[in-house]
Amino acid sequence: MTEVTERLRLLAAPDRADELESLVVAEFRAALMLPEHEDLPLDESFFDLGMTSLLLVGLKERLEALLSVQISANALFNRPTVAALVDHLNDLV
Repeated sequence: MTEVTERLRLLAAPDRADELESLVVAEFRAALMLPEHEDLPLDESFFDLGMTSLLLVGLKERLEALLSVQISANALFNRPTVAALVDHLNDLV
């Protein structure tokens, strides 16, 4: 279990969801090379945001390492938005 995972598990559910969203958004911003001031729509498809399959696989691996969870490829394609992914990860963590 990573330090991030331990910290998330200690938070109340609403705080955990907010913290998890911040973490996932930061990872998406880094992958897409978005400046902080640019909005990242949480309900747009990963691919509409500019993600490629290769970027998405790299992001998946980083999130798995950060959160000590396994994210199935099906979860990414069945939940193709940041908001849906955060909800899925919140269930896993």
